[in-house]
Amino acid sequence: MKRFVISSAVVAVLMVSCSNPPVRYITGNDKVLEITFISCDDTVINRATPGAEDNRYGFEGGRVVKVKDTYHLITAEMHGDPMWVSMRLGHWESKNGIDWRRVGTIRQSDGDFTGRSQRAALWGPMVVFNDDDNRWHLVYVCYKSKPDEPNKWLNNHDGVIQHAVSTVAGEDGIYGPYEDKGFLMRYDVDPDPWEGLQGTDSFFPYKVGKKWYGFYGSATTQDAANCQWHIGLAQADRIEGPWKRMSALNPVDVGGFAENPIVMQLENGVYIAIVDGYYEKPGYILSWDGIHWSKLRYFDIESVTKKWWDMMRTPQSLIREDDGTYTLFFTAYRNYPNEPRFGHVSKARLNIKFIDK
Repeated sequence: MKRFVISSAVVAVLMVSCSNPPVRYITGNDKVLEITFISCDDTVINRATPGAEDNRYGFEGGRVVKVKDTYHLITAEMHGDPMWVSMRLGHWESKNGIDWRRVGTIRQSDGDFTGRSQRAALWGPMVVFNDDDNRWHLVYVCYKSKPDEPNKWLNNHDGVIQHAVSTVAGEDGIYGPYEDKGFLMRYDVDPDPWEGLQGTDSFFPYKVGKKWYGFYGSATTQDAANCQWHIGLAQADRIEGPWKRMSALNPVDVGGFAENPIVMQLENGVYIAIVDGYYEKPGYILSWDGIHWSKLRYFDIESVTKKWWDMMRTPQSLIREDDGTYTLFFTAYRNYPNEPRFGHVSKARLNIKFIDK
């Protein structure tokens, strides 16, 4: 009888192969899902909305979540001068997604325009509910600021990601108050070569199984004429960190401009990240495992509304409603540059049909 001896090296290879199944990528030919827009409600928060009277330049980014029967918008308000420096992180709420009330200010920047303060400009607030501690977690960007130089953007630079946690447990803790903890990511601690002067310009943590992953962004604003924006992935065992950049996968190649990703998992198991698609249409990318992402696709909002915006900006959430439809909130500018710049918040409804499993 012949005996077969398997070397320890072969056993190791077999074990690695079993523990690391082949990556299932979503390509441009994979439909996965079909998105059809139902309606778009123009702007739901604008200059005339009560509570926005002292907000000079409007709204940008942030996230909308639905807690019980109430929508909550946590967003960056460009409320004063210098523009993009004098900032507030505002909290708004609405029962129907159309009529909004300003709850209050979560954080306000110090507006220092000398380049010395790390909290000169505050941007990109994202709230995430963590089942592990039954609390809402808030992350936001803290920039240094000073006047731009030739071919160098400095009004928002050297960004770091601040982490804060609601002092109130449960879903109702969305109202805070939020207690600042540590920094989750910094521009000056183990950055990847593609990261630039803007520092860490966004962060969104999400969970896959028992692991936490996070999209973060940066831009080479030290060379404004050739500026490149990218997003990358980081990983941690807990939302508090420590977070480690997944350098072997970074920057994530989505085939186009993508900023401020917000991640959720859909009913068929696919992960979707909605992103700022750079002025024309908000976009999205897809993944089966939450780690390996597809190329960029775009939402066709113009299929249900005449284009009223001159500059499209950032999607703020994709919320599944009780009737099975989804609500997409996003920011955009109208009549720019003919009127003073003001970022509006808008609302659209859509259907998602799942195709490939």
